[in-house]
Amino acid sequence: MAAGSGSDRTQDRVLTVPNVISVARLGLIGVFLYLLLIARADGPAVAVLMLSGASDWADGKLARLLNQYSRLGELLDPAIDRLYMLAIPVAFGVRGLVPWWIIGILLARDLLLAATLPALRSRGLTALPVTYIGKAGTFALMSAFPLILLGQWDELWSRVVFSTGWAFLIWGLGMYLWAFVLYLIHVVLVVRTMPRAAGV
Repeated sequence: MAAGSGSDRTQDRVLTVPNVISVARLGLIGVFLYLLLIARADGPAVAVLMLSGASDWADGKLARLLNQYSRLGELLDPAIDRLYMLAIPVAFGVRGLVPWWIIGILLARDLLLAATLPALRSRGLTALPVTYIGKAGTFALMSAFPLILLGQWDELWSRVVFSTGWAFLIWGLGMYLWAFVLYLIHVVLVVRTMPRAAGV
């Protein structure tokens, strides 16, 4: 029982290194929006995106190395990822860096995913496992936006980076949508094969 209680206390911890990093990532969203939309400081905005991406990797790595898993972290990290996937495309649309129809597809995909949550919860699930193609799509998209931003200068290197960014964006969008199709298929299978959870 003592071991179990210790495990519960570990899960209930709030002040952990990964959680501090996650909160810092949350604050960086505001910094990025200010730099991109108000200050029009594209270089520092790219730096913030790169720092955020590195910290996203670091908090998961440190959670494993330091054994600092927590329920808060399990909720906070994906929620912040979703905020980034909302804030960054919308900010790029406001700046006119990416067409709104692409942004609309990304936002509609996430809204439709959210619409499946009641069906999953009725079966006692909170979410489905993330697929590798979904992770790859997210990685490609999150790489595309800073590259497109770096492609706003007139120099040759910037035009090359811009084209690379658009390649990442197209590939990422395709993988993102394909992962969504696979997710919907999985949801349908869950609804058809799993009984409703008690009390739902």
